[in-house]
Amino acid sequence: MSKSLEIGIVGLPNVGKSTLFNILTDGNALAANYPFATIEPNSGTVAVPDDRLQVLADLYKTNKIIPATVTFTDIAGLVAGASKGEGLGNQFLGHIRATALIVHVVRAFSDSNIQHVDEDHNPEKDIEVINTELMLADLQSIDKRLSKLEKEARSDPKVRIVVEQIKKVREYLDQGIMPNSLPNEDFSDLVDLQLLSLKPQIFLFNIDENDLSDGSKKQELSNIVPNYPSVFISAKLENELRGLDKLDAQELLESYGQTENGLSILIKIAYSTLGLQSYLTAGEKEVRAWTINSGNTAPQAAGVIHGDFEKGFIAAEVVDYNDLISTGSMQSAKASGKVRTEGKTYVMKPDDVVEFRFNV
Repeated sequence: MSKSLEIGIVGLPNVGKSTLFNILTDGNALAANYPFATIEPNSGTVAVPDDRLQVLADLYKTNKIIPATVTFTDIAGLVAGASKGEGLGNQFLGHIRATALIVHVVRAFSDSNIQHVDEDHNPEKDIEVINTELMLADLQSIDKRLSKLEKEARSDPKVRIVVEQIKKVREYLDQGIMPNSLPNEDFSDLVDLQLLSLKPQIFLFNIDENDLSDGSKKQELSNIVPNYPSVFISAKLENELRGLDKLDAQELLESYGQTENGLSILIKIAYSTLGLQSYLTAGEKEVRAWTINSGNTAPQAAGVIHGDFEKGFIAAEVVDYNDLISTGSMQSAKASGKVRTEGKTYVMKPDDVVEFRFNV
């Protein structure tokens, strides 16, 4: 079955991290019939904003909409020494090992009423503190596992490759280099080790609302982390949007030169960073979005619904969402020649509305 995409949020104390977490996980108002779900005190699952679902639900006259979901895990503010257990460091670092992506929240706003951890508002320095803790935690993890893996490598060539890659990662960490910042390195054999410094990472700069339209300010911040995606959100503005109806919220966003709220922006960047996309299924029983890897074939997409669907895949009946809406019904889309029957080699597209045929 399709699982929720898991995103870990890290940052120093008082950078707006928990505020943003609360805002993001209250974002289900965009998909009103998907309830906010608290998994544990610092995790929340929220619907991926997708306007197509309601349009399809109206077309098929169904009230049941099941969006794709994202689970955000808020890691309590890390401090220098977290990897050695300062604060609740080790416990919280453990929480993000299972996440697919790390969002690193960086304070880039001015507010004398909110104390900074060291009274020095320096985004570059703050990023260095967190990255250092992630790297130190990984060095500890590597040191615990390496000797055992080296023994296994004597008789297993596959483990030998893993050991070579781990040693390479350790060299980078010893030099203070985050391996996930190196676009030409491939450490895919180490995915199972859940190393924090290898996870895809997005930098979310929490900026003043008036800086949202300041291109030079945003470029200056992006330049601190040139090999990572950067997102610019004002937690203050996002907080003001809460409780507003859709039209008022859109008007307020546009007054600051924005077209989308923070949740939509962040999820789009996360999907892009991880190479993900959604496809749709629709009928009278329900309308649903399913998350798959970009480049997945039709059988692989069917397997996200149920493993047996991939094994017994026969064909996929596919129509482009826009063609379905413009023709007004599946019957009309078929009559217009817009519905295709695709086989096992078909590569899924983001606007595909699909019905699978399978034999189990």
